[in-house]
Amino acid sequence: MKKYILLLSIFFFGFICSGIKPYNFGIWLGEILFTIIGIIILIATFNKFRYTVFTYSIILVACYLIFIGAHYSFAREPLFNWIKDYFGLDRNNFDKVGHFFQGVVPVLICRELFIRKNLVRDYKWISFISFCICLATTSFYEIVEFIACVIAGVDPDRFLGMQGYIWDSQSDMLFAAIGGLTTIFFLRKIHDRQIERSFPGTFEKFRGYSSKQDSPVG
Repeated sequence: MKKYILLLSIFFFGFICSGIKPYNFGIWLGEILFTIIGIIILIATFNKFRYTVFTYSIILVACYLIFIGAHYSFAREPLFNWIKDYFGLDRNNFDKVGHFFQGVVPVLICRELFIRKNLVRDYKWISFISFCICLATTSFYEIVEFIACVIAGVDPDRFLGMQGYIWDSQSDMLFAAIGGLTTIFFLRKIHDRQIERSFPGTFEKFRGYSSKQDSPVG
């Protein structure tokens, strides 16, 4: 329980620091909103469904990327401004790192939910369906951002950090897709081991999970 409290404390520390004299309060509020909604949902469902510390930790990393981007605005993050200038790039690409994790997080959340709740009985389909949800999530996010700009009557290039790049939304979705695939191909076994360690016997019920190569144990 102490680990969960520590993660929550780190979250609120980052949230508070992010809100101290941000570049633009309206941009900060718009960017930070999804983290607030997310933490409320996770706290409200904590007693009914508690994710592994591994999954919560990855979510926390993604939140910190949003905190940083919201504070400076994604188009002005200092480190990536330096990278842009040093390598002669056309834009600050900090937002692409954030969108990469926008693909990692949904896949982890969906995989763990499907596995532990036995919502998808064939193990081989779990990652595929999780990836599809990842694509739907990032597409929905881009649509919400566009609608928010239309309703608020603000310049999308300024609010969304497009920086004059006409394919910004499409590349955002591409980086989220890459994040989702990275999770499936490189973090899947680590995630499975963390689930099995916290909830022993979880994988015994799955079809398509009988091979020793797939086993998260050992």
